[in-house]
Amino acid sequence: MSSDPWGRVDETGTVYVRTADGEQVVGSWQAGSPEEALAYFERKYEGLVVEIGLLERRVKTTDLSAKDAMAAIDHIRTQVDEHHVVGDLNALRERLDKLVATVETRREERKAAKAKQSEEARTAKESLVAEAEELAASEQWRSAGERLRALVDTWKGLPRLDRKTDDELWHRFSHARSAFSKRRKAHFASLDAQREEARKVKEKLVAEAESLSGSTDWGPTAARYRDLMADWKAAGRAQREAEDELWARFRGAQDVFFQARGHVFAERDAEQSGNLTLKEELVVEAEKLLPVTDLKAARAAFRSINERWEAIGHVPRDARPKIEGRMHAVERAIQEAEEAEWRRTNPEARARAAGLTGQLQAAVDKLQEQVDKARAAGNDAKANKLSQELEGRKALLDQALKGLEEFGG
Repeated sequence: MSSDPWGRVDETGTVYVRTADGEQVVGSWQAGSPEEALAYFERKYEGLVVEIGLLERRVKTTDLSAKDAMAAIDHIRTQVDEHHVVGDLNALRERLDKLVATVETRREERKAAKAKQSEEARTAKESLVAEAEELAASEQWRSAGERLRALVDTWKGLPRLDRKTDDELWHRFSHARSAFSKRRKAHFASLDAQREEARKVKEKLVAEAESLSGSTDWGPTAARYRDLMADWKAAGRAQREAEDELWARFRGAQDVFFQARGHVFAERDAEQSGNLTLKEELVVEAEKLLPVTDLKAARAAFRSINERWEAIGHVPRDARPKIEGRMHAVERAIQEAEEAEWRRTNPEARARAAGLTGQLQAAVDKLQEQVDKARAAGNDAKANKLSQELEGRKALLDQALKGLEEFGG
């Protein structure tokens, strides 16, 4: 018989393993010596040790699932429980029990991590849904559309939740995208309709602008072009290609008209500048008639100057007030001389002036006599009062005498 600390072989070749529950039959060995039998079953034990060691490393260092890990542990435990090996079976069971505890711990850790990941994914998806629903009401069509596409990519990168929650969130997310797409489509359809209407309006404006390009009715046509430009701006924009083509035609028609007008106005300005020079010469000639010494000669000379003035034509608008003002000043001076001459030579006016002078002189003489009498009587108060009235009548008499002198009297 042969034995070691964990097993023995009896005289019949039966191999036993020692356990805490007593000896257990391992098997029968008839092919060789007892030592060889023990060595064989001890190697089978070492094989289990290696297998357990490999499983421990897999559990600790790989993402082996708890289900697969437990299946492997159960497989090894079955072999241990069948005790077809010789060695410390209790030590193997203890290692397997520890490994089970490790797997359970990792299962809980993974479960917690998965729950945390799921909660984070749910929070992230709810945030994506909230942003998508906010963007659904946006009118920033380009930036909002790009952002919604980016949100879809972000969504695809997140883990799935439980089916009910995931489906509900996706439904809201998808609905928000659809609502935005529907509004954007309606907006651009409306915009296309507006641009088409703008194109029709601008085609009419272009047609009128082109019909006016040959007009020589400068003022009214220029005013109409300003109205057409205001109508153009109010019409809104057409499609880009049509807008550019219509604008080129519209501006081209305006350019034809305003270039023609500019050419005519340039010629007119040159002519009016020449007219200004001629009128300045006439004004100098007219101003030499002042002061008027010979009314008849001055009147005849001014009439000749004025006839030549009228024949010259227009001067530049900004120079007109000054040049005409100088001419009118000469005309007024001659008119004032004529009025003075008329007053001087008018018999009726002279007679009225002489009569007034006589009346005033008689009044002055009478008042002077009354003043003298009051002084002689010693009535100074009355004399002073009459003296004040006398001074007023003398002032009026002086004015009347000056007026009479203008009549040569």
